[in-house]
Amino acid sequence: MQSTMLETTAIFLKAFEAPGLSDMLPAGEYAVQVELQAPPGHADPGRWKASVLVKLHPTPGSPGLSRTMTISLADLEHALAMDKLSGQPLADFVLEEMLADPMVRLFMKSDGVTEDDLRRLHTEPRAGAIGEGG
Repeated sequence: MQSTMLETTAIFLKAFEAPGLSDMLPAGEYAVQVELQAPPGHADPGRWKASVLVKLHPTPGSPGLSRTMTISLADLEHALAMDKLSGQPLADFVLEEMLADPMVRLFMKSDGVTEDDLRRLHTEPRAGAIGEGG
């Protein structure tokens, strides 16, 4: 039987709000599970809507507490879209998307490149870049 769960990562570059939570959630990576089909035995599969289980970061007051929240797929997509409208340069979004890709992470690991290395290369001015004198 084919799995009906999709596991992925949502990356937020700034703090964000989620429906049903009174607190702002911090920027960062969040493990996400999406149920792609109505669970077996659901009373009305035709009226079922995809929901998303988001694993929340521990809070400073409860570092060992594991929490999750369930929100609609539409609410998660809205929060991600609002995050991308935060005024960050497009190159920063490309870097974050690239770092979230498991294949990129495998290549980085095999080449001995760390996330810090990549971020440093991304932010340092390059010699001979367009617009520089020379």
